[in-house]
Amino acid sequence: MDERGGITVRRALELPALRGGLPEVVAGGDLLDRTVRWVHAGEVPNIASLLKGGELLLTTGIGIGSRPADQRVFVRRLAERGIAALVVELGATFPRLPAALVETARSAGLPLVQLHREVPFVSVTEEVHTEIVNGHYALLRRADEVHRQCTEALLGGGGAPRVLRILAGFAGNPVFLETADGRLLYAADGGPPGPCAEPLQLWEGLRGRPGAVPPAGSVLVDVPGGEPDGGVRARLVLLAAAGQPLPVHRMAAERAAGLLAVVLMQARQEEELAARGRGDFLTDLAEGRIAVGDAPAQARVLGFRPGGGPLLPVVMRLAGERLPAGGWALLARAVAEEPALSGLPVLVGVRPVEGRVLLLLGLRAEAERAAVADRVATALRAGAERAGLDRAGGPAPVVVVGVAGGWTAASAGLRHAAETAAAAQGLPERPWHDARRLDVDLLLWRLRRHDAAGLAAFVDRTIGPLLAYDAASRAPLLPTLETYLAHAGRKAETARELHLNRQTLYNRLARITELLGADLDDPRTVLALSLALRARRHVP
Repeated sequence: MDERGGITVRRALELPALRGGLPEVVAGGDLLDRTVRWVHAGEVPNIASLLKGGELLLTTGIGIGSRPADQRVFVRRLAERGIAALVVELGATFPRLPAALVETARSAGLPLVQLHREVPFVSVTEEVHTEIVNGHYALLRRADEVHRQCTEALLGGGGAPRVLRILAGFAGNPVFLETADGRLLYAADGGPPGPCAEPLQLWEGLRGRPGAVPPAGSVLVDVPGGEPDGGVRARLVLLAAAGQPLPVHRMAAERAAGLLAVVLMQARQEEELAARGRGDFLTDLAEGRIAVGDAPAQARVLGFRPGGGPLLPVVMRLAGERLPAGGWALLARAVAEEPALSGLPVLVGVRPVEGRVLLLLGLRAEAERAAVADRVATALRAGAERAGLDRAGGPAPVVVVGVAGGWTAASAGLRHAAETAAAAQGLPERPWHDARRLDVDLLLWRLRRHDAAGLAAFVDRTIGPLLAYDAASRAPLLPTLETYLAHAGRKAETARELHLNRQTLYNRLARITELLGADLDDPRTVLALSLALRARRHVP
């Protein structure tokens, strides 16, 4: 039996049926360790076209032909097909094997055996096939033994690294567990527990580069994700580094992949529960359900240990996106692992019901608030992309940064940022919004929640005629009014931003005044118009 679950030509010749034929190897004696995949008996000249490779071909020689040219063609075709060996029973067709047959077998590298006694080919077939089946069964038992060891390791708390070490030791090659997009999770070389620098170097050289492919013969097995769409959560890679993996190693890897799928699913569930737990803590802190004096101790239990500087609350709202199962854990982990947050004490939690990600960060000083806010916004958007939220055409997540301060300020700041994140939806996209600058939008958003019809009526009364005019005109006036108010009525700056000459701007402002029946120099009118323009974003 060979390592691939078949038997060798040498072993086949030792079985009783063939041994009774007094086999003599006349060519390819150094190739008897070839694997016999199947046994076939045939007596037709074109027998090679009926074979797939790896067969032990039994014949009495009727189809070989009597002419040397035919004999050479017959042997060459069998060699090209890749059969394991040719066995010819001497007798009526050939009292002895023709020289052309033997010479061609030698030059083509095809084991050639002659039988000096008649044997029942059916007995040879039965014996060889029985050995092959037993060989496959033995391989299955070896793979099952590895599966048993991996299962016991998991039940004993070994985790994915222990499973990989068992598989690597069995295969004699390094084993890696990658994410579906090719990032390394674990590596093992089959040796004792500890750092595995050599496998990591191999992975970096053979898998870590964009577009890199593993060496020929490596085994790649998908670790299923468990979602309804049948997606792949990870990939098990048995690298052909020390030698070519065998079929039994593939079988063991496929069984290990099933176990790893369960491990990753459990880890993902535990990770999501932890992320939700941190989200619940931050929400309870925001809603005042946790006393400010108790908050630091509870935060330490969750792994958040800021220094003596101010705390910065940040909230990201996902604009109604629904993440797949496990997506919230992936998002929280991706944010926490972003290089942009390296070195910052950070607590990341999720609230799937509200579609929020909440963060609390420890600053060294309030002066670094803006710089840290830039880094946090970058980390949040990168995390959203890794979690599959960066979809073309979809609304971008809204990031709101609150006011930095102590634990008391953090409580109010989280609540303020969470509400402002909801109010900021529909505003012009920015890397992040400062909660302190959106109080008017928050006030209008709250008004809409309690009196949406009244807010819509206010917008219609204040700027309705202008909206109606723009709907029918190819030269809208609303952008002119927005720019004019943004520049506090300074006409020169307004004209410069709109790329208009002053007379054109004056004509547009006059037309706006006529449509609205309002005095653009009246402070109360300007306030009403500014509120109506901002309220328009909150009106359906």
